[in-house]
Amino acid sequence: MRIDPSLCIRCRGTKMLCGLPYCPVLVKARARTYVEAVAGRSSVAGSSPPSVFVGRVGWPRVRVYPSVPPVEGDTARLEDPRAWLSMELEEFLASRLILARGSAEFDVDSARSPGRLLHDVQVLALSPRPADVELDLKKPLRAEPVLDEHSPPFGPASPLRSLRLGSLPPPERVVERAFSDADYPAGEAVWSLYRSGIDVHRISRLLSVGALGVARRRRLVPTRWSITAVDKQISDRLLEDVRRMPEVDRYLVFVRKTRGNTFVGLLAPRGFMYEWGEAWWPGTAWNYFGGAPEVEVDWEGPRGRSTYPSIGGCYYAARLAAAEALRSMGRQAAVVLWREIYPGFDLPIGVWFVRENVRALFRERPERFDDLGEALAYMASHLRLPLDVWHSKSHLVKILRSPKL
Repeated sequence: MRIDPSLCIRCRGTKMLCGLPYCPVLVKARARTYVEAVAGRSSVAGSSPPSVFVGRVGWPRVRVYPSVPPVEGDTARLEDPRAWLSMELEEFLASRLILARGSAEFDVDSARSPGRLLHDVQVLALSPRPADVELDLKKPLRAEPVLDEHSPPFGPASPLRSLRLGSLPPPERVVERAFSDADYPAGEAVWSLYRSGIDVHRISRLLSVGALGVARRRRLVPTRWSITAVDKQISDRLLEDVRRMPEVDRYLVFVRKTRGNTFVGLLAPRGFMYEWGEAWWPGTAWNYFGGAPEVEVDWEGPRGRSTYPSIGGCYYAARLAAAEALRSMGRQAAVVLWREIYPGFDLPIGVWFVRENVRALFRERPERFDDLGEALAYMASHLRLPLDVWHSKSHLVKILRSPKL
């Protein structure tokens, strides 16, 4: 995207006159110090948040990337989605792009009997707090960041020669049990960790490095797959309880506007059903060259679904947040969640953005309505896309408009 220099002079990173929800000048300025500190180097030492990424290219052989910033101290915010939500987008990008990565290739089944290097990566992933790490690399680092629709951004990478760990804080008892119990099924471990207060972002990291599951069946799982698997497994468990709860007694509408996005949610007095929809404007990450907004919607009825949603991992990230909200309320409902993404939001930054924003959406105070038409009209007042376009794509609105059996 070419930006008129006169806009930068007038804006100075405060008014977003270029239309982007972040200032690229500030991103570059904040990241420059750290990028320059590692670019061209063949070793990097610092405090890993901890951070590990598992790629999917070449599966069933995959690359595993332990990551470390060139700074020491409390770096936990670099791997905390709750903290990311409160950051300005340029601060978030800059803080993530300083994570230098060392890559090592493994067969996915090597998690069943890991060698020294993979075992050290697993031990690092278990840590509840930042840990001292040194990466010895085969080649100098090049400033080539990674941007992905499922995982958060990462900084430059180079093949790993060796990984050295300093003293590590011991993991929580529930995490240690999940790792060391050779007969503990992965699904049960995921649920136990979640009930014990371990964040889903960390659980997905443990699953991806092959630290969970019955020992003889453990595998390395690409990060983008582990994120969706954890979101789905936990929301499935939560919804087992939700489906036994009474229905909400009115239509509840939630609205959240943030960083070039609008999220709206409707809870309707029906048994649990769910819909997730996205409208991407031209000039956004997944409609960069289009001439009109592109809308995609997927859904599930009372019995759930047996196929993977075409809309991708955001479907389950938002579903988890909705399931958490319903269980907290002690109610079930038909859930309609729509997201509009506006011009300038042109960087894929991971499904965490959806999960944490929908969680925040349901912490807002809702507007209450006795009539579906009034609830939809209120939603329309906060959306840019005409409501009839959303209606034409929506499955649940059609069902909600039909007589209740």
